[in-house]
Amino acid sequence: MINLDYTKRTPIYEQIVSEIERYVALGIFKENEQIMSIRDLASHLGINPNTVKKAYSILESKGII
Repeated sequence: MINLDYTKRTPIYEQIVSEIERYVALGIFKENEQIMSIRDLASHLGINPNTVKKAYSILESKGII
């Protein structure tokens, strides 16, 4: 679902934000649709949950989630 490029200089949390913003813009994620929990997404991507939490906080402050 979310594609991360570990060779990029862009931080992982920013890549998550960009991917989710793109999915919302494309209509893949619909309004009132539940997204993966922090723990589930972190486990799925093999990253620290705090990284996902930071991305979700940014998305929440932007009003996207």
